[in-house]
Amino acid sequence: MQSSKVEVRSARTQGRGPRAGADSGFTLIELMVVIALIGILSAMIIPEMKGTYGDALLRSTGRDLVSVFNLASSRAISLGQAHRVRLDVRAGRYSVERRLRERGSQSEFIAAKELPGGEGPLDGRIAIEVRKPAEPAEEPWESGPEPGPEAAAAGRSPDIEFYPDGTAQAAEVLLRDRDGFRLCLRVSPVTAGVKLIDLGRE
Repeated sequence: MQSSKVEVRSARTQGRGPRAGADSGFTLIELMVVIALIGILSAMIIPEMKGTYGDALLRSTGRDLVSVFNLASSRAISLGQAHRVRLDVRAGRYSVERRLRERGSQSEFIAAKELPGGEGPLDGRIAIEVRKPAEPAEEPWESGPEPGPEAAAAGRSPDIEFYPDGTAQAAEVLLRDRDGFRLCLRVSPVTAGVKLIDLGRE
């Protein structure tokens, strides 16, 4: 009896040994197939993630500018003093300024440093262009014909004014990311409200 038990145990251990080790591992071909699948999935997913990140950055910049415009407008109404948002694209910054006095056809503004959120950085990955038409357009310029040369020449200054009576300077701010996706911020001259318009990809 004892000898038969020993034989059964040795047979079981023999069955577990080399065969069990071979079954629990991976062959080189299996590893290569898994790595190839990971590479294919990465090639498909990473560009989509890049586009999603770029789109989020574009919309985040748009929302930040809308908040700044609304801040300048409400400040102009509450103080009874014209304010403007200056977009310094070269320096990569925006700032809210208040009017001190008017000198003929020109106005003198100073930075409203006492205003929380009145200045901040502009993301260098987003191109910004400000346009001011002689008359507000029904559709964004970028989705239709370009404005006339007189509007284009006189209408690209990087500041937008907001007035104490709740109106504003008619303007459109075009945002463009590096992939060519565009967003237009249209400032209403009547209500000083800002409308976000998705212009799609160039």
